[in-house]
Amino acid sequence: MSDQPAPLGSLLRAAPPDRLPEVAAEHLRRHYAADTVEVLVPDLTFTRLHPLLGPGDLPDAAALRCFGSQRPGTERANGGPVRLHLPLSCWGERVGVLRLELPERPGGDLGDRLTADADELATALRAASAATDRYRRAQRRARLTMAAELQWDLLPGRSLGDERFLIAGQLEPAYDVRGDHFDWALDGDRLTVTVLNGCGDGMEAALLTSLAVNAMRNARRCGADIVEQAELASDAVHSRYGGAVHTATLLLEIDLVGGGVAAVDAGSPHCLIARGGGTEKVPLEEQLPLGMFGEAHYEIQRFRLEPGDRMLVVSDGVHSATPGGLARYGASALFSAVRRTRLQPATEAVGTVMRGLRDYHAGAEPEDDAVTVCLDWRR
Repeated sequence: MSDQPAPLGSLLRAAPPDRLPEVAAEHLRRHYAADTVEVLVPDLTFTRLHPLLGPGDLPDAAALRCFGSQRPGTERANGGPVRLHLPLSCWGERVGVLRLELPERPGGDLGDRLTADADELATALRAASAATDRYRRAQRRARLTMAAELQWDLLPGRSLGDERFLIAGQLEPAYDVRGDHFDWALDGDRLTVTVLNGCGDGMEAALLTSLAVNAMRNARRCGADIVEQAELASDAVHSRYGGAVHTATLLLEIDLVGGGVAAVDAGSPHCLIARGGGTEKVPLEEQLPLGMFGEAHYEIQRFRLEPGDRMLVVSDGVHSATPGGLARYGASALFSAVRRTRLQPATEAVGTVMRGLRDYHAGAEPEDDAVTVCLDWRR
């Protein structure tokens, strides 16, 4: 080290939002004698990592392992510099991976400072994404449809968590989604989760979903419970479309202390609980989809999570998929996919379920977009 490091967080807050990787790299080179520094961000499918500083898109299995496991990794080949991968995450959201080469393996105070710097960079990148297109542009391998652009901007993130829980969601196909969506919000010990099955295609489906989601958010941010959220959204959709279209939605309110779950089942998303070695569908009575009739009323149903439970919510593009005349994916193949996630965190489990769905299609084009949301309750 050439001198005592200045706080990286203060440097990042003073930097332009599109220059955060350069500021972090200069800090690491100056104070930690880092040779190569790279900031890697995931593509929309979470299957590849793209560099923000260097050219190209070189495969890096170690970086992908770090991104998936959210654990640091070090490697050293032929007595050369130590390559270090640090996860970039913020409030449970996987932002990317910091890759750097150091003269020696970091340990003790140095390792702690590097981990703290990675956390500062992750938080800054998460905040800056609203002020610059640089990071979102790096995540795209192709141009999004206008409908997909609306859907991605509407999402709350891809994961969220703390010591009590971890929740993650995945939306496919990434570049041409239509109306399926997920949303969540944390307020103290209460986590609200919604999953919507979009109705229709293209921009009309995206606009319908945007109306329903923002109506529910409007009610939620005024302190309304999930019944009032569903009723306001239903009234908003019916007022705009007169019952011609509607959106099937599952609203959940989870008590992160006691594990109680309040549910409003307004349509077709299915809820599953993986407990011990088994997985079962939660038996909920379907009520009217949002917007089908004016002044619709909804009732709460209740069930309970146990410590260590995994809860999944899947849209009909998952559970009702019947490619090539096969049985519904949700009949048995979905349960097999859920069993394969047993040792994975929620952030990886959603990808496993979606890969199972893609394999089930055996190369055929899906007829519907799809959402999977996975919640691990750790209490």
